[in-house]
Amino acid sequence: MHILNRLIGQAPNPISMRERLRSAGGALLGISLTGLGGSLVAGFEPSLPALIAPMGASAVLLFAVPSSPLAQPWSILGGNILSATVGVTVAALVPDPALASGLAIGIAIAAMMALRCLHPPSGAIALTAVLGGPSIHAMGYGFVLWPVLGNSLALLLLAIILNNLAGRRYPHAPATPAPSHGTKDPPPSGRIGFRREDLDAVLRDYDQVLDIDRSDLETIIRLTELRSYRQRASHLTCADVMSRDVIAVSPDDPLGKAHQSMRNHRLKALPVTNEKAEVVGIVTQTDFLDKPIWTGGRPTIGPRQRLRLMMQGATAPNHIVRDIMTAPVRTIEPSAPLNDAVVMFAEEGLHYLPIVSENGKLAGILSQSDVLVAMLSDRATHAPTEHEKGA
Repeated sequence: MHILNRLIGQAPNPISMRERLRSAGGALLGISLTGLGGSLVAGFEPSLPALIAPMGASAVLLFAVPSSPLAQPWSILGGNILSATVGVTVAALVPDPALASGLAIGIAIAAMMALRCLHPPSGAIALTAVLGGPSIHAMGYGFVLWPVLGNSLALLLLAIILNNLAGRRYPHAPATPAPSHGTKDPPPSGRIGFRREDLDAVLRDYDQVLDIDRSDLETIIRLTELRSYRQRASHLTCADVMSRDVIAVSPDDPLGKAHQSMRNHRLKALPVTNEKAEVVGIVTQTDFLDKPIWTGGRPTIGPRQRLRLMMQGATAPNHIVRDIMTAPVRTIEPSAPLNDAVVMFAEEGLHYLPIVSENGKLAGILSQSDVLVAMLSDRATHAPTEHEKGA
């Protein structure tokens, strides 16, 4: 079994059934609709192909790994157009198919890396321009416009629509760095562990293309560190670290009021409580960025969020907190060990945890920054002295 695993390889991390269905369903719709549109174009000009094979490889990237740097809009558009142009040019200048194929792919890779639009399926497009036969050769540089540019634009537009409707953020936005407070101190998450400069130096020394955004890589490493620190907080509870004077909002509060409260108190998350002070959700800066649209500086519910609410069976939006809040929300009790919160932060990708009493009422809130600073302080407090080390 060990030898078999080495031969076939193993997935680097488990993928949920939901994610598999989103990837497969997105690719199914993306390629089908792109092909349908291409058929309409080809109907007016029978000599034009409706869809080219490399779009299948592009669909794998755009729908299965949409966070990859190789799957971003500039990668697919720039890479495909550039490679098609290179392929057509080489095919016209080099009569030998084998030599032309090697030159087309080699030059296309060099050009894509230089212009930072590396897209693996583009290599197949360069090869198609060389080996596509008389019909492709007869198109000349028209091959770049159709089917390459036409197919690429259609598939990209569908990837933007379908991925966002499925709850993915595409084009992928790298993790937002912690905001500066206008002082020389780094944010709490940057006061322990590695520095960003360390990661940049390692990546330069590694000197290979990685199929992951640099800031995503930093986030993963920091979450790994956060998980490892759980052993250093074994005697602390959430009550020892949590913020107790918590600003909360009602699910029926207007979006503008909640956003203003967040700005006034310089907060990134607000627990949502009902009239009994029970936690029913949480609203974050990300919710305000992703779910409403902004008109005249005010947040309102747009068509995309309306469609999401409709698919969830929610009531018609009223431009209130309930329309964008995350619910149900993960919570933890004040008496819970702090390392339980560390695991929840690390494994579930959370940034804030409302603290609730046994009767479900809001008692406080805990952030990743609170945990990191508490662990650093705890480590310094319990560090052995030089005398103890020598004993």
